[in-house]
Parts: sequence; structure tokens; C-alpha cells
Amino acid sequence: MADTLSGRAARDGELRTVRRGRVVLISALIGFLLTVVWSARFVDETIGGTVADTLLGHDAAEAPIAGIAAGVVFAFVTGMAGTFTACNIAVFGALAPMIGDGAGRGERFRAALRPLGLLAAGMIPVSALYGALVGIVGTSMPQFSTTANVAGGLSPRSIQSMVAFGIVGLAMLYLGLAALKLVPDPFERRPDARTVFMGVLIGGFLIGRPYGLFRAMFRDAAESGNPLYGAAAFTLQSIGNIVLLAVLLLVMAVVFGSRVHRWLAAKPHRIAVLTASALIVAGVFTFLYWDVRLLARREIIPWYPVAPWT
Repeated sequence: MADTLSGRAARDGELRTVRRGRVVLISALIGFLLTVVWSARFVDETIGGTVADTLLGHDAAEAPIAGIAAGVVFAFVTGMAGTFTACNIAVFGALAPMIGDGAGRGERFRAALRPLGLLAAGMIPVSALYGALVGIVGTSMPQFSTTANVAGGLSPRSIQSMVAFGIVGLAMLYLGLAALKLVPDPFERRPDARTVFMGVLIGGFLIGRPYGLFRAMFRDAAESGNPLYGAAAFTLQSIGNIVLLAVLLLVMAVVFGSRVHRWLAAKPHRIAVLTASALIVAGVFTFLYWDVRLLARREIIPWYPVAPWT
């Protein structure tokens, strides 16, 4: 216990030598700039749509989902197509410092599986429960709404997106500040619980996600009235959403794990800075993009800076 406390004190002391305010300011600025340049159409349609069309062998946006088996495949493939969101990348950026040292590649591979398992333990129940709810409640849910977005107003699905992503963004921002010891860390003594909670946040993406291909799956599950199908489809959507990044993390662990571990161990505060930066960037981006910028797009607030290509 004494060694643990002295180690924590040493890390905290070293962290105080880092300009935490600068880390917060730079990370928040990057998050804000991402909201200015981010093009959802390019990410969702150009990248996501192309990947989904290629893997499915047809136009994913236009072709109907023909049955439960097709719906399950569609869910997994479209989850993979929507991999590269700012939130996903931030969560895996926060997991990267967990890559451990080991004598062999097999050891490092097994060590990297642990945080991925914890992430799945938080993500899968949320995805499955929400999918089952969609199968039960069905077409009455706000996300099912086809109400057009008009200037000066918010459709039910926009409100749901704002609430869901607003909570996710603020939670990520808080975890980032906690990593820098600027606010109390509820997971300080339970690092495994922090990873599970990050999985919960990834599962929560589905609650607000307006991604066109996801909405096609959502509407299919809602119209089916089958909670088991809804749970399976939403779970596979979430798994597909992280599988590519999970593979990348495992490859990093096997190929670069020892070097990453030595680099991080040389200055223990690096783990806190990297984790905090990833979470603050994603938290600021998610909240500003889905709450503040969205209000400007609906002309409810007067202006928000955006790049011309967005």
C-alpha cells in the first residue's frame, strides 16, 4: 500500500510540473477546430457509404433490408463503416497507454485483450438494452420521427441527438479533466471501472446517432416489433463500430508494445496527458458539434463558424 501511495504521489508531483492548463487549452482548441472543419456528409456518406456499399455489394442506402439475417449483416457492416468518428478515436486513444510490456508478443497480445474486454462489458449491455427497447416501443420513439428539420425549430430526433451526445461529450470532458487531477476522479481507485464506463459511452452513441445507414437499421428494428432482433442488431452495430480500432490496438500492442511501455514509463505523467488530451478533444468536439453547432444550423442561435466544405 505504501508503495502504491508513494507511486501515486510521485506521479501527481510530476504531473504538477506539467502545465495542466496548457493541456486543457490546447486540447479544447483542437476539439473546437474539429467542429469547424468536420464534414458529417463526407465522413458518413463518402467514407461510410462507400465502405458499406463495397462490403454489402449493393447500395446500402437504397436497398431495403430483406429479413432478420440481412439486418444482422447490415448492422455489423454499417457499424464498421461508421468506425472513424471522433468519439471512437478518442476512446481508443485513451486505451492506447494501457498497452503493457511483456516478454513476448503473445503476452502483450493477451494483455491488450483485457481493456478491450472491459470496454465490451460496458458497451454491449447498453447497445442490447437500447436495441430491445427499440424493438418494443418501435415507431413511437423520437429517433423514428420523419419530421423535417426547419429553421427555428428542432425535430424530435434532433432533440434526442442533442441530449444523448451532450451527456456523452460532457462525461468525456469530465474524465479528461479528472485524468489531470483538476476535478475529483470517481474511478481513481477503480481503473477497470473507468474502461467499462468508456464502453458505456460508446454504447450510448447509438441513442443519439443520426448516421443515415444507422437510421435505416433503426427503422427496420423499430418496425419489426422484435426486441431480440433489435438487441442483436444494435449489439452488432456497436461491435462493428469498434472492431477495426480494436484490431489496430492489438497490432500496436504486439508490434510496438514494449517501446510504447518504455516511453510512457520514462515519464509517468505522459499517460495522464495523453489520456486527458484524447478525452478533452472528444468531449469538447462532441458537445459543441451536437449541441452548439446544431443550434446554429437550425438558426436558433445566430452563428457558429464552419468551413465552407462542411
